[in-house]
Amino acid sequence: MTHLPEQPASITYPEDLPVVARREEIARAISQHQTVIICGETGSGKTTQLPKICLELGHGAGKQGTGHLIGHTQPRRIAARTVAARIATELNSPLGQLVGYKVRFSDQTHPGTCIKLMTDGILLAETQQDPLLRAYHTLIIDEAHERSLNIDFLLGYLKQLLPRRPDLKLIITSATIDARRFSAHFNDAPVIEVSGRLFPVEILYRPFDDPAESEDRDLSGHSVRWMDAVYMGRAIC
Repeated sequence: MTHLPEQPASITYPEDLPVVARREEIARAISQHQTVIICGETGSGKTTQLPKICLELGHGAGKQGTGHLIGHTQPRRIAARTVAARIATELNSPLGQLVGYKVRFSDQTHPGTCIKLMTDGILLAETQQDPLLRAYHTLIIDEAHERSLNIDFLLGYLKQLLPRRPDLKLIITSATIDARRFSAHFNDAPVIEVSGRLFPVEILYRPFDDPAESEDRDLSGHSVRWMDAVYMGRAIC
């Protein structure tokens, strides 16, 4: 008998993330519309918090194969793995249980997994065996602005699939997409814009007359030594 992972009794959100301030508005839009476009600048927290919002709405409940999964695509394998690990940590669940990921040559999911991170190529491949994507209740297509062939094929496929799956929720997110064009393509789907979060940047310059310049003119070597000095706090402005 397979033990299903328990869902968290309560879901918490980092209050310093801009997307959290719009959480109720986002949840309301997801509940009332089949497709939602979310423009979140870098640092807004959309990638890690949107699956939690969907989970709190009741998406992701049930057994795998019954249309319960919250699918969340990323353009790259390393992003799928790291985002899955971060969400699992925030939900206090071991990776591969409540939150899992599937990339090429690696499937870290469980029969009770509710949030599944994957590359867009994996989701596209799944349409061959499951044309209606019945395993999913909600799909989050992240980084849509990258406009790779996989993402373009997926968006076109989902556009045709939505009328056949009125129960399927679609969330398209990005930092830089032309939101109005995406909205028009998906039958005037609502657009929610979320601000980003900036961090201070300090500019440091390498001394022009550094004696090391005469000893070694290898640019890569200089770069490594300088970055090491910055990391150790020995850099001089």
